[in-house]
Amino acid sequence: MSDSNDSVSERGHLSIRTLAMPADTNPSGDIFGGWLLSQMDIAAGEFATKKARGRTVTVAIEAMTFHLPVFVGDMVSCYAEVVRTGRSSMCIHVEAWADRRDGSGEVKVTEGKFTYVAVDENRRPRPLPAG
Repeated sequence: MSDSNDSVSERGHLSIRTLAMPADTNPSGDIFGGWLLSQMDIAAGEFATKKARGRTVTVAIEAMTFHLPVFVGDMVSCYAEVVRTGRSSMCIHVEAWADRRDGSGEVKVTEGKFTYVAVDENRRPRPLPAG
């Protein structure tokens, strides 16, 4: 299921793109891992909501791997792809790539799997739509 305006590559569906700023650094001056994790959760959540055609909630994060640091000024892009579905849940693989500010190119910095459950207006699990 892909909207006509989705940007899709071999990495998955481009879900968000954001700039790493000085306020997002840890005491060592690199971008804080928690900031990157939250960007990935936002990206996966947006993607899950589109796939579920409604509200979803994060229920698990697994297999997070931090490959390389993110630096201030890097443009971070998060790509999402569904890897498995259940009756009301889906597991989404997210890759975060940093386009280095110094012009040295893009590198994969982090990846992980996020599980979401589709919920109704009462926050109860609901079936995922067919297709």
